[in-house]
Amino acid sequence: MTETLPPVGTDLFEVERLLLAEAAEPPLPPRDAEARDRVWDTAVRANPTLFDGPVVACGGVEWTGPRILRLSWVPVTYRHYALRRVPGATALPSLFVNVVQPTDDGRVLAARMSPSTAAPGRWQLPGGSVEPPQGAVLDEPGLAGQAARELAEELGISAAAEDLKLWVVTRGENGSVGLTYLAPALPEATLRAAFTVAAAAERIQGREPELDDIALVRSPDELAGLAGPHADYLKPIVRRFSGRR
Repeated sequence: MTETLPPVGTDLFEVERLLLAEAAEPPLPPRDAEARDRVWDTAVRANPTLFDGPVVACGGVEWTGPRILRLSWVPVTYRHYALRRVPGATALPSLFVNVVQPTDDGRVLAARMSPSTAAPGRWQLPGGSVEPPQGAVLDEPGLAGQAARELAEELGISAAAEDLKLWVVTRGENGSVGLTYLAPALPEATLRAAFTVAAAAERIQGREPELDDIALVRSPDELAGLAGPHADYLKPIVRRFSGRR
């Protein structure tokens, strides 16, 4: 018997098994589609780095058993989320993966988004939007692989997908659903050196790194010392991690 999730807030859910099923994008009235395109085009003119690439949205989540979560996913493009700024229109929640990267002394790595990104100056976990599978079904090992890729691209940290454990599922602003993985702990020096090398490699290629700073925090109180906006899930995640010891 299925059970819907409680009303949207900044929620963390314990999940032992994730069931995934593809769903179709809901039909969009022509008026909303035209308004969406106008909003998107305006955003691109303001930030030419925006790219209308393929991405996965969340079609719905529900419990099907104790700690068993069914998640439907919908292939869209980034343009879809411009619907959030169209009065009366409804955008699907976004779906993303991120990673709790601990240090060997029990801190958590938080990363700050670069000025050229869609969320400049925001502190969050390393991660990114889920991408549609290429010629295959979207499954949990594939999601772990995407999380591992984000860790490598953003922080220069190599982790095998099988070493990342689905740790918690979050739901926050706009109903967005995050699949949070726990990575093996590493020394602070290793993390900082890897990040420096990864950022330098991006600049050599003429690109601004997606992340421009990292911080290692032990508690929500330390997190509060990071100036700038924070992802809505960050404080609950840090609190949960600090309380596990």
